[in-house]
Amino acid sequence: MSAQYEKLLKCYEYYRSVTDFEPRVGLILGSGLGGYARNMEVVKEIPYGDIPGFPVSTVQGHDGRFLLGYIGNVPAVVMKGRVHYYEGYSMEEVVMPVRLMKKMGIEILFLTNASGGMGEGFRVGDFMLITDQISSFVPSPLIGENVSELGERFPDMTHIYDTELMELIRKTAEEEEIPLQEGVYLQTSGPNFESPAEIRMYAALGADAVGMSTACEAIAARHAELRVCGISCISNMASGLSDEELSHLDVQAVADRRSGEFERLVTRSIEKM
Repeated sequence: MSAQYEKLLKCYEYYRSVTDFEPRVGLILGSGLGGYARNMEVVKEIPYGDIPGFPVSTVQGHDGRFLLGYIGNVPAVVMKGRVHYYEGYSMEEVVMPVRLMKKMGIEILFLTNASGGMGEGFRVGDFMLITDQISSFVPSPLIGENVSELGERFPDMTHIYDTELMELIRKTAEEEEIPLQEGVYLQTSGPNFESPAEIRMYAALGADAVGMSTACEAIAARHAELRVCGISCISNMASGLSDEELSHLDVQAVADRRSGEFERLVTRSIEKM
């Protein structure tokens, strides 16, 4: 048994010691969705700090707890706050929550985030369905000894984002009359925002939005054979595409302003899963 898996099992043992709840969908909340609990029937909350050896969120706007309960009739586990590579955690620690949710029983991982937009026609406040990703600018979470109990050494990443789930989200957005962009998400390490030259490079590579999370989580999820979908809230135009300087507070403000529609789109989609 690998050291990674042994550590994961200790987290799972604690989880099972405090609840027997078995979720089917896992949802990771990005900036602007911190108040999501009002959209679900919460039956149990578990602060990250209570779980032995589990990473704890340190970023403003990321509360740091699991919410267990029902979104409609769907049993779900919601991560109210994620951990990031730039906080000083290893990639192994960053994706531990995804792996723990897999052990809890989830079959689908729904990723959300706030990101910088660079896609043609994108505007601040848009929602973007993630159709693919670029993770080449951060280390793979699969580096090191393979956790064979979770997945194979060389997992395929041809279809990271599930085509059926993408279509479900498209139809839901149409039904709810919520405009939805689509595009490729690129993850950087952060915590600094990108330079204008870097943004031009990312755009040339085919990216439509950039952020500091999500892609590594999606890789870990696919390694563990979870179905994955994701939506970004375009909270700012990427560096060099507007005259404004970028700040985390501005990112939060835009995400908070669009939180009502964001929550509705996510909730209605999950209710159909």
